[in-house]
Amino acid sequence: MVAYALTTHRTSVPVFAERIFECLPRVDQRRWAQAYVQGLLTTPGKKSVKRLAETISSSPATSQSLHQFVNASPWEWTPVRAELTRWVEQQMTPRAWVVGPAVMRKRGEHSCGVHRRFLASSGRSVTCQVGVGMFLSSYDEALPVDWRLLLPGSWVKDPERRVRTRIPAEVGPRSVEQHALDLVDSLSDVSRTAPLPVVADLEALGGTSATALVRGLARRGRDFVVAVPDSLQVAVGRHLRLQPQPGGDGQGLVLAARSLFEFDAGTLTRMETVAPWDGRGRHTTVMSSYVRLPQQGPGGERIHRTYRLFAIRPDNGRRPVQLWLTSLTHTRMESVVALTRTLGHAGESVREMGDDFGLLDFEGRSYPGWHHHMTLVSAAYGYSRFNRRALPAGGGERMLVAA
Repeated sequence: MVAYALTTHRTSVPVFAERIFECLPRVDQRRWAQAYVQGLLTTPGKKSVKRLAETISSSPATSQSLHQFVNASPWEWTPVRAELTRWVEQQMTPRAWVVGPAVMRKRGEHSCGVHRRFLASSGRSVTCQVGVGMFLSSYDEALPVDWRLLLPGSWVKDPERRVRTRIPAEVGPRSVEQHALDLVDSLSDVSRTAPLPVVADLEALGGTSATALVRGLARRGRDFVVAVPDSLQVAVGRHLRLQPQPGGDGQGLVLAARSLFEFDAGTLTRMETVAPWDGRGRHTTVMSSYVRLPQQGPGGERIHRTYRLFAIRPDNGRRPVQLWLTSLTHTRMESVVALTRTLGHAGESVREMGDDFGLLDFEGRSYPGWHHHMTLVSAAYGYSRFNRRALPAGGGERMLVAA
C-alpha cells in the first residue's frame, strides 16, 4: 500500500483545493477541506482523523478540528461535487456516465444507513453502508463525482434514528433505481459536456427493476447500456419460429431475455466477433437481438421503442453470461462492448479509494458526515489520478495549519 504525494508539473494541492472548495462560505472551512485532502493524499495506512491530523500538523488540536469539519460543520457538499465534476471534465475525455456501488463494511449498527445486506460477489450477508456513485469514465479509468447513500426503510421510517444521524426531512425512501436516476439528473444539471451514455449494473446493489431504470432513462431521452436480469421480459418479432405465449401484445412474442439466446431465433439473433476498441487483447463473441419492452403509455397506447439486447459469450464457459440492454442500436458493437467495461473501471476506483484514500476509514455516524467524507475522498482521488507519484509509506510532508 502506498500514499501519494504531489507533483508540480500540473497543479498543487492548494491551487486545486482553492478551486474545488471555493464555494464553501467560510475561510476556515476551505482551510480544513484542503487539510483533509492533503492528509488523505499523504497519510500512509489507515486514514483515521487522528492519523490525518498527525500527518498534516504538530498541533494536538488538529484532530478535533478535522473531526468537527467533517462531522458537524454545516457545509453543502452539492456545490463542491459540481465543481469537482467540471474539473474532472477538463482533465479527461469522458465516454460514459457510470453508476456503480461502494459497499463499506461496518461494525455496529449506529452509522447512518448501516444494515445487513447479501452481497452476490461474496455469497454472504455483511453489515455495511451502501453508496451509489456516479463516475465519469473514459475507456481507461473512472473518476467519482457524486454519491447517494442507500437508506433502508428501517432508517427512513425511524424518527429517532433520523434525528440522531441528522437525516434531512426531505430525504425519504428511494430505491436503487431512483438513486441512479437522481444521479443522472444531478449530473445533467452541472455537466458542461454533451450528455453521454449511462452505464449501470444495479443488480450488484440489490436493484430489483432494470426496467424501471431503462424507462426512466428513456423518458429523459438518455442513451444507455444497462445490465439486465435473465428474467427481463422482452418482445420480439412475429417471424421467430415459436408460437406466441400469454402476455404477448399481439405484435410478437414476449419471453424472458435469457431464452432468446437458447433457441434458434432465426434472423433476429445475430452472432458476431468483436475486436477490442483499442486493438489490444482478445476478440469477443457477442450474441444480440433487437427487442422491445412490453409497455404502454399513459393512455394505454403501445410504446414501440426498439433496443438491442446482447450477451457476451464467456471465455471457455467459465464466467456467467451477463445480459445487457442498450438504446445504442446504430452504434458499432465494439464501442458498445467497450462501454460495458467502464463498470470495471468504476469498481477499480472504489477499490483504490478503499485501499489508499480512506474510503472505508470514516469514523462518523451522521448523514452529513458521510456525504462530507465521500466528497473529500472523491476530490483527493480525482486529484491523485492526474498529479501523483508513488512515495514510500510516510513520505508525505506536514502542512502546518492553525487549529
